[in-house]
Amino acid sequence: MSQRNFSYCAAALLAVFMVFAVSNGQSKPKSATEKPSARKASSRITVQIDKSSVKNGGTIIVTGKAPRGKAVYLEVYSEKKVRASRFDADVDKKTGKRPYLLYMTHEMPAYYKIFAPKDRKEALDKIRKEGKSWSYSKALEDMGADIAYAVPAKITIDKYQATLLGSIIGSRGKLQPGMDAKENTKRSMQLVKARFRSADKVLSADVETAPDGVYKAEIKIRRGLAPGIYTITAVAGKGMKSAPVTFENKISFPLLYLTNGGTSLNLFGPFFLTLVIAIFGVLMGAGGGFIMNPLLVLFWPLPHTVVAGTVMPTVLFSQGSGIYNYSKIKFISWKLGVAIGLAMVAGGFIGPKLTEMITLDQFKFVFGWILLVLAGLMFWQTTPGYLEKNKKEQAILTEFKKQAEAAARAKKG
Repeated sequence: MSQRNFSYCAAALLAVFMVFAVSNGQSKPKSATEKPSARKASSRITVQIDKSSVKNGGTIIVTGKAPRGKAVYLEVYSEKKVRASRFDADVDKKTGKRPYLLYMTHEMPAYYKIFAPKDRKEALDKIRKEGKSWSYSKALEDMGADIAYAVPAKITIDKYQATLLGSIIGSRGKLQPGMDAKENTKRSMQLVKARFRSADKVLSADVETAPDGVYKAEIKIRRGLAPGIYTITAVAGKGMKSAPVTFENKISFPLLYLTNGGTSLNLFGPFFLTLVIAIFGVLMGAGGGFIMNPLLVLFWPLPHTVVAGTVMPTVLFSQGSGIYNYSKIKFISWKLGVAIGLAMVAGGFIGPKLTEMITLDQFKFVFGWILLVLAGLMFWQTTPGYLEKNKKEQAILTEFKKQAEAAARAKKG
């Protein structure tokens, strides 16, 4: 009897073991195959565009799909690189001292912009209202776009320790050791603002996402940007980044790309403007650069450093022809010209470095006041009261007029 009970118990235990083994064997493969695929599907994001190229700007339609409930951001940047710099001379709130630090990179994308969801438009409007005091790092945080900020964070940034005297004469100072990743990211954000200045140039709210995760955005590439390849990457959260897609921005003559300015412009505009300026500039005994500088900055989106540097060699042409013609009519005092020319040499060393230390607003402010003072002085010197008190100047002008007439008669004869 006990042997029979033992057999029944053994059979029952064997049956239970087999059922458990079968059920366990069936459930394991199912969970092992379903869970990873579910995780993979939840973190996958796609992106595609409607065209592979635009001509001097245009609209790119971007579509794709992201996980449900995730906000989609698009990071768009150009392959072309330009220089960006920022001179930090603001008083430190903690120490009360001025740091005199120059941050500079040659790897800033010529075009960089993050497109955020449309529901972030209100946050972007608040940023616009802040005017020139807006902070790029805070703007990224307020719009939730910091998850998409990647490309500028990896650029190489040089850090220079300047001094008060050095900054006055335009010295970059002593190159400092490299920064860690966190500090580099922080400074890169400041350089983005220094380079592009306006929040609208680096941030937008155009991405529309449906409940099922399908999204769409119209990426408007404005005219006058750098040619070449542009990259678009979709981001929906930490670790949720799509494979990049690219398109090309094409330009052709008369459009000209300025590699150091990161922009392109129609060559005929500056050509005819310079022609007019050169005529009146040489008439006043100058190359016309003091007129060209503010007008080039006003009419075209060019960095003031590039404008100042570009105008310098162009003035050589007008000054060269002007020197030749003024020498023919004996209007040049070579002794005085050489003497003050030495001061020009010294100024030529200081000026280019100093442009790295000032912002566009500071450039416009100083240049504007200089022009106003010069205009006021020249107007004052044409008033009857001034001319009456300066008979000698009238005699010089009369003598110059006689020499010019004599030279003209000699040329005809």
